[in-house]
Amino acid sequence: MARMRPTDRLRSRAVPRPPTRSRRGAATVRLLALGAAGAVLAGCAAGLPSAAPTKAPAPTNAPAATPTSSPSTTASAAAVAHGPDCPLTGLPAPGGVVPPRAALAVKVDNYPTARPQSGLTAADIVFEEPVEGRITRYVAVFQCHGTSTVGPIRSARNIDIGILGQLGHPLLVHVGGIAPVLANIHASPIDDFELWDYTSIIQHPVGRVAPYDTYTSTTAVWHLRPTADAAPNPLFSYSATVPAGQQVSSVSIPFSSYSPVVWRYDAKTRHFLRYFGSTPDTLLNGVQNSAANVVVQYVHVTYGPWAENSQGALEVQANLYTQASGSALVFRNGVEIPGQWSRNGITQPTQFTTTTGAPISLQPGTTWVELVPTYVTVTTTPPSG
Repeated sequence: MARMRPTDRLRSRAVPRPPTRSRRGAATVRLLALGAAGAVLAGCAAGLPSAAPTKAPAPTNAPAATPTSSPSTTASAAAVAHGPDCPLTGLPAPGGVVPPRAALAVKVDNYPTARPQSGLTAADIVFEEPVEGRITRYVAVFQCHGTSTVGPIRSARNIDIGILGQLGHPLLVHVGGIAPVLANIHASPIDDFELWDYTSIIQHPVGRVAPYDTYTSTTAVWHLRPTADAAPNPLFSYSATVPAGQQVSSVSIPFSSYSPVVWRYDAKTRHFLRYFGSTPDTLLNGVQNSAANVVVQYVHVTYGPWAENSQGALEVQANLYTQASGSALVFRNGVEIPGQWSRNGITQPTQFTTTTGAPISLQPGTTWVELVPTYVTVTTTPPSG
């Protein structure tokens, strides 16, 4: 059983509820059916295996990756010539070979005192999830590339299961977690890596203090696996063709006063740059977080039944995979594509489609998936002039 660090119980501070807004995500989802901890672990009503950690098969119906060129290449012949693409970015695999290893997910803190973080720009996909106290945390997913330092690493949450089940048998690196959450993770397709069980690969950077001082290397974690793994199936389809949509210059996602996320489009790089309000969201090395694609996935959240910290803040729950669906906004190439998302099982990938039901293709590159509670209103700004 994984161990919990007392210092990992982040104190929840009250954040004023956002005022009523005119534009909300019309997510229609069935709430995660969770009762008391004993009942959850016995039945795992939200679709988790009821027996101990039997591993589900890897996804079989993930959308096939459309062979594409890198963003700087336009010729279709060149797209074929460059060889296989990374499954989670659609970009050419390093050295023409997709690494035979599982996706590796790292729980990275996003509390203001945890910033600046390290390693996020090397991730293929970053999921931003709501947690207690209206703060957010990151699930940084690496596969084609890694990083020598990533962190600060914090505890697991139940919502991580819904995020990661679609990646086959991913590795989840975290520091601690409450007992019912850890039991649910162990009963899911996820391979749990409690970092305090592997102290030899822990890094404590100079100048960082607990509980924001626990880091590791993705290479070190992958080396804990005795044999090679198959790469995950793609989660998205990719195309160099920009879908029709409304042009935007910025996207505002006000999770709370702790995380007033803003993405601003940079036409020169064809990426969205990330800010907290007007302040650039930069990592410890000075590089600003950015993404080729920003996917807003509206989710209905509920709270409980477990307390996550000594202040009594309740666990955030969201049904991401049991006949789940909701509204979505996809931003790529400075364009907004409204649509919806749906998912029918823990091992099935989330499908993103337009309002007419057509699949939405992403730009090859890094994707940030923003899991936005339905009470948060996302607003956009059109290009000036």
